[in-house]
Amino acid sequence: MDKNAKIYVAGHRGLVGSSLIRTLEAQGYHHLVTRTHHELDLTRQDLVEDFFKEEKPDYVILAAAKVGGIGANSSYPAEFIHENLCIQTNVIHAAFVNKVQRLLFLGSSCIYPRECPQPIKEDYLMTGPLEWTNRPYAVAKIAGIEMCSSYNRQYGTKFLAVMPTNLYGPGDNYDLEKSHVIPALIRKFHEAKVSGKPSVEIWGTGKPLREFLYVDDLSEACVFLLNQPADKVFVADKFPLYNVGFGQDITIRDLAYLVKEVVGFEGEIEFNPQKPDGTPRKILDIACIKKLGWAPNTKLTDGLVKAYHPFCEIEQSHV
Repeated sequence: MDKNAKIYVAGHRGLVGSSLIRTLEAQGYHHLVTRTHHELDLTRQDLVEDFFKEEKPDYVILAAAKVGGIGANSSYPAEFIHENLCIQTNVIHAAFVNKVQRLLFLGSSCIYPRECPQPIKEDYLMTGPLEWTNRPYAVAKIAGIEMCSSYNRQYGTKFLAVMPTNLYGPGDNYDLEKSHVIPALIRKFHEAKVSGKPSVEIWGTGKPLREFLYVDDLSEACVFLLNQPADKVFVADKFPLYNVGFGQDITIRDLAYLVKEVVGFEGEIEFNPQKPDGTPRKILDIACIKKLGWAPNTKLTDGLVKAYHPFCEIEQSHV
């Protein structure tokens, strides 16, 4: 990408979107276009069409989506499939109509079958049943991948899809009702440290294995892919799909002790085996993107430190 290229980052206020802005600016891209939801409702086709006609971006990174945890996905399945389908359809089609050079669509590892061989390869897409709790969201994301692939086949566009593993870092959601495992652990241990609690309870046995990627590593992977020659990233008869992960996993037990150390909590950890463990293992195969020359840079301990500091600043601002 030319450093003067106009790059539209949809969803720039989220965990991924804000990281993309940091990464692009750090690499010298200064012509970035953003809109808040209040300024541009991406579910409105007419507004999206007008925006693209006016701005004419050279590149688009689609990080905007309606997201949530198991509770939200279970309670509002219609909203999850409707809003995400609308956002994707409007942005991807407008990118085609306005001759965007490349579009990068961000998905989620939940697109893969529930009972998937490990590590998960891109080829496993649509080879088995999905996890039912977030199936509407996953189906919407699969539709986005298929849309990128279909437009590439019919119109010769250069639209890519990236599937990240579990992410963490600055800008994360630390609401215990909605957050994922790392921000939830950071908040639990921090509050226990501040209040002097003797112990922290962790759901499950701690045995499941999970993979975690620092969000800025994902952003660097996205910019890396956008800069690759077309003949390297687009392969005939294959989805234009790349997994982006850390390449190693860790037990929830070991992760909990790692977060405890980073936060500085000196009490005990109590695992509650009466609570569900979830899937025993979930890790992405990242051989395809590594073959192109990308690899993650941030070790888990370093990433946790980078994530904890901004959380402390947020907490301090509320005092």
